[in-house]
Amino acid sequence: MAINFEQALGVHPNTLAFRTQRAKVLASNLANVDTPNYKARDISFEDAMSQIAGEARAKHQARFRSQSPKTELLYRNPQQPSQDGNTVELGTEQAKFASNAMAFETSMSFLNMKISGLKQAIKGQ
Repeated sequence: MAINFEQALGVHPNTLAFRTQRAKVLASNLANVDTPNYKARDISFEDAMSQIAGEARAKHQARFRSQSPKTELLYRNPQQPSQDGNTVELGTEQAKFASNAMAFETSMSFLNMKISGLKQAIKGQ
């Protein structure tokens, strides 16, 4: 009997891809904290997951793809506007980056548990 990895691993690989993509966007914001007129960007987790769920329904029989979800980058409104037009707030970006890193670790733990369960099932334990 063949194992369907898409069903077995669930949404966790897509979640990791999203977290990686979001980390790149947040790192770009942090790198441009002093760039005049730079606009802070972010990605909505809810939008990304609803897109993945829609694609899964539409392509139920398709093979597993480890592509990053193609989500729209959103602009972030600053709490306190700067004079140079930059909307990156260092503290906010650092907090969002740390939160995303913790969510990545959580998703990785869930994926590791799924894989450990599959290994045990294959071994017959």
